[in-house]
Amino acid sequence: MTSSQQEEALSLAETQPAGNVDRMKILIIEDDLEAAVYLTKAFREVGIVADHASDGESGLFMGSENSYDVIVIDRMLPRRDGLSVISELRRKGIHTPVLILSALGQVDDRVTGLRAGGDDYLPKPYAFSELLARVEVLGRRKGTPDQDVVYRVGDLELDRLAHEVRRGGKEIPLQPREFRLLEYLMKNAGQVVTRTMLLENVWDYHFDPQTNVIDVHVSRLRSKIEKDFAQPLLKTIRGAGYMIKDEG
Repeated sequence: MTSSQQEEALSLAETQPAGNVDRMKILIIEDDLEAAVYLTKAFREVGIVADHASDGESGLFMGSENSYDVIVIDRMLPRRDGLSVISELRRKGIHTPVLILSALGQVDDRVTGLRAGGDDYLPKPYAFSELLARVEVLGRRKGTPDQDVVYRVGDLELDRLAHEVRRGGKEIPLQPREFRLLEYLMKNAGQVVTRTMLLENVWDYHFDPQTNVIDVHVSRLRSKIEKDFAQPLLKTIRGAGYMIKDEG
């Protein structure tokens, strides 16, 4: 972990409200002691209980014997590599969401990690704010099937089955991609959603195509759901991503 990442982790830990991740418990499997210490401290200071294992065998044991909301694992580990740990956990029937951290960031590397049983893949170097956001999303996924039919944020309502969006009782027609984008934002209402998260969950890209496709769609979506309404809901979080939230 670089000095700038360390500063960001500690800064975010000091400012992030703990209520966002109340009682979440994670396991960090990382052999870089300095990085592990900073990550553990930063996660704990935002209210996440963080345990640490320094090698693959210890991580496999802890992940098998204890209940965690999320496992954050380095791909290259002593005694047992990260992908082997994930595969063995899955073989044992343990479906704890796993986020892979790795210096191997090519598309083929990410595909290999996801196919080994990982739920998310974040190349190094990374921003702690993005790591935290991804951990929060995975933590909400654990053991809670997505059964909500209707999402609501203020007076905005999205019906997943009817494929309808209304605000203040007024129907808002959306294109399929706009609907999927709004659905993902509302599913994660009140949380920062990064560009990478949108690319992977709305566009199914596991790489950044270096286009402004997200900005264009967010702009169109914002104009549709906020036109003729006084209260804005969709916010751009500079340097981080987007958030939909009712502050009325």
